[in-house]
Amino acid sequence: MAPGAGFPPPLATERVTERVAERVDQLVVAPGPIASTRFAVLDVETSGLRPDRHRVLQIGVVRVLGDGTVIDRWDTLLRAPWRPLGGRDIHGLSRRTLRGAPRLRQVAGELATALDGSILCAHNAEFDWLFVSRGLRRAGLAPPDVLRLCTLRLSRSLDPERQRSHRLGDLCLRYQVPLTRPHDAAADAAATAALLPLLLAEAEITDRAQLGPHLAGTTTAWPARPRQR
Repeated sequence: MAPGAGFPPPLATERVTERVAERVDQLVVAPGPIASTRFAVLDVETSGLRPDRHRVLQIGVVRVLGDGTVIDRWDTLLRAPWRPLGGRDIHGLSRRTLRGAPRLRQVAGELATALDGSILCAHNAEFDWLFVSRGLRRAGLAPPDVLRLCTLRLSRSLDPERQRSHRLGDLCLRYQVPLTRPHDAAADAAATAALLPLLLAEAEITDRAQLGPHLAGTTTAWPARPRQR
């Protein structure tokens, strides 16, 4: 659930996005065919918009190659904290739905495995990554500064005059990509994964080195996995 999905955008997220925009041009990425580059496409649903106060309720990850080939999928619901559960009119998740779901610390190792070795990709990646990285730190895992590609920013770069909407749902309509359950993390991640090769092709990105201006972060390698408990 990203800004623009029913909540006003938080200033903190805007400031982080601005800082990322200032530094991405400095990145140098090793060359290699984009078609065989591995991406972990991520989406989250959250109880609100502030990572310091709100929590991740659902995570979806689809690992794909740059040509759109799906490697595997991983998703989970997460137990909600005992505090007001916001965004129900957006994501439809309730305490009853989340009853019995694991806590993030119980699946942190699985999530790290799903992301390890891949460029993280999301639609509004800084929003999703702020929530995931903060949640992992609470779970006892220090996440690396992962390489991140934002499909929202990539799409906007193709429309410098801002004449079109770049919301996930609108992009799916434009590129004829199915979006079966909007604001379900697994479905949104699948739709973003299907959009990714189309956006890369439109941007004429055929080599990893061309991703540099569109990336944030420094690595795809994750630390040793925490034991589940």
